[in-house]
Amino acid sequence: MAETKSTADVLTVRDLCFSYPDGRAALQGISLALREGEKVALVGPNGAGKSTLMLHLNGILSGQGEVIVAGRRLAKENLPFVRASVGLVFQNPDDQLFSPTVFEDVAFAPLHMGLPEAEVRARVDAALDAVQMSAYRERLSHHLSVGEKKRIAIATALSMRPSLLALDEPSAGLDPRGRRTLIRLLSDLPLAMLVSTHDMALVKELFPRVIVMDEGRIVADDTTEKILADEELLAAHGLEKP
Repeated sequence: MAETKSTADVLTVRDLCFSYPDGRAALQGISLALREGEKVALVGPNGAGKSTLMLHLNGILSGQGEVIVAGRRLAKENLPFVRASVGLVFQNPDDQLFSPTVFEDVAFAPLHMGLPEAEVRARVDAALDAVQMSAYRERLSHHLSVGEKKRIAIATALSMRPSLLALDEPSAGLDPRGRRTLIRLLSDLPLAMLVSTHDMALVKELFPRVIVMDEGRIVADDTTEKILADEELLAAHGLEKP
């Protein structure tokens, strides 16, 4: 039966559970939804399950429960659509950049989507322009700074024209200038975002909504203002008020 694309929710997760081979329960009944264009921070202590949840959004990991992206359920037959719809950006950009040049890195996904050369070039140009890295297209990726690499990694995701950006610790390892550039970039992008981070100052500045995870569960999901005002909640889950 055909699935109807939601006009409101770009991501729906229902009762998602996952255990690693050693038996450790990493996700225990996770349910959440993101609307189109909504920017949401995902916070919690190390080991809370944040990165594990991120890896479920495009099928790198697969647990029990339901993940729906842009109206399609995450299942084997929908993997190409879902992976094009979720732009996953890893904490370490070196895990994402492996081609000789910036252009080749950003072109990699569109090429493997089977798009014609003209469309690939148009997508690369648009993605690099969005992260203000157009002048770097012929540069060697491994010679860039951490901040530049992070922007190129985001461009590799944007080249797929995703409905959702999922970023894991995007500000980690950045100097103040690189962090400020990243904040401006994420603020300007008109996409839905789910961003896992320990950077509570970034959360306060950029995200209207916060989801708090701990021990594989969502323990709070509210406006950033309310979450940051609840000092007891922050202390109980290893978070510091910015």
